[in-house]
Amino acid sequence: MIRAPKGLEGVIVATTSLTKIDGQAGRLIYRGYDVTQLAGRVSYESVAHLLWYGHLPNRQELSTLETRFSREHVLPNQVIGFLKGESKVADPLSALQTSVSILGGLGSRNEPSLIDSSIGLTARMPTIVATYHRLRKGQEPVTPRPGLGHAANYLYMLNAKPGRPEHVHALDSYFTLLADHSLNASTFVARIAASTLTDVHSAVVAAISALKGPLHGGAPIYVWEMLQSIRTPENAESWLRDRLQKHDRIMGFGHRVYRTEDPRSRVLKELARQIVDPSLFELATTVEDTARRLLREQHPERPIDVNVEFYSSVVLHAVGIPPELFTCTFACARTVGWTAHIVEQLQDNRLFRPDAEYVGPEGLTLEATPPGTSA
Repeated sequence: MIRAPKGLEGVIVATTSLTKIDGQAGRLIYRGYDVTQLAGRVSYESVAHLLWYGHLPNRQELSTLETRFSREHVLPNQVIGFLKGESKVADPLSALQTSVSILGGLGSRNEPSLIDSSIGLTARMPTIVATYHRLRKGQEPVTPRPGLGHAANYLYMLNAKPGRPEHVHALDSYFTLLADHSLNASTFVARIAASTLTDVHSAVVAAISALKGPLHGGAPIYVWEMLQSIRTPENAESWLRDRLQKHDRIMGFGHRVYRTEDPRSRVLKELARQIVDPSLFELATTVEDTARRLLREQHPERPIDVNVEFYSSVVLHAVGIPPELFTCTFACARTVGWTAHIVEQLQDNRLFRPDAEYVGPEGLTLEATPPGTSA
């Protein structure tokens, strides 16, 4: 029996040809391509093709996938009916989770392959989020517009008007940067579920469940709340020192894998420089610089750098995504990675079944009349 450390840190539990993370050098590789080369230079649809099929698409392959996305963006009436009924009750992530489950019940049995299920689900995720958001605001849902790309349609469906080109570019780049990240918590959950031979939609429902906590996927909203609380660059040092003295976590800093700056954060910071209001960008960079300095004073032996969540928050805000949809937008981006891992898991499957070391009491016996029972 092999004893693994808590959190399985440093333990290899699967092989993958999808994504490589070099935590020491700060590099993220999708099927051989550095993600910093892909973001902004090829579309999210191209990256989806890369992860699902193993290569970047040629012109015909990309056109075919874009056509599939355009056709699959539309939601079934059953899902729209559910969203209308829940618009005053459920939070957006819960509504997304249940909608994915409904989609699985409606269509997964009729789709000829795992890839077909993956394409349909990935295409519909932004439509679910945008539809529910508008319903919660008392607005009519916006039908996806044929001819718009994945990121462009998301902004169009949220706001009932086309997004500005620089905003579409930034969101498309965000989707690419967040498309996959090896065996993070939600992806590991998806692979565990897939190993039971459940369907794609059910495995993704499990993955979405892992996003509700602040440690994975949900952090950008806490970063945004931190920036709103600090308000001005002049307040940054006192605010951050106070939190560190209370041993509070500074959201947007530190990563389980990277021992240097998260490579995705460098790209997002540059995108933020281009599209974010200058005063907000100044606040964000001041908080970044100040937090890094204070954290290194506190932990000189363990440098703690900014991670992807920090600049995700300001980029998403700048393109018009409200904070309550930050986590759902992360899920929209990561669906490609989740489904690619599900497909990979099932190509050489073995049920995940680790063991646990029992540390509880032993040798207990019942009394003649056990507590809570009658004689």
